[in-house]
Amino acid sequence: MRRDIFQAIADPTRRAIITLIAIQAMTPNAIAENFNSTRQAISKHLRILTECEIVKQEQQGREIYYSLEVEKMKEIDKWLEQFRNIWETNFNQLDVLLANMKKQSKK
Repeated sequence: MRRDIFQAIADPTRRAIITLIAIQAMTPNAIAENFNSTRQAISKHLRILTECEIVKQEQQGREIYYSLEVEKMKEIDKWLEQFRNIWETNFNQLDVLLANMKKQSKK
């Protein structure tokens, strides 16, 4: 089953993994040390994140390091942008309404 990026980030553990590797590339063992779950469970999360191209693997000697695929994260940001525009418009309208109410109460 092919997952999409939004299914991948729906899981809190995967979001936490993304946060960890956004700072620096890490091995699966180093990632697993930050969680109260098995190395196998973390590997499954990493596999899903890799399938969705949110993380990339890089072989360095005998170790595999996982790092964030920034370009893929931009897809999420692009999708969220439409909601940011709606929220900003609503907040601006609320600011105007509150300013008008404040003026009315001073009269």
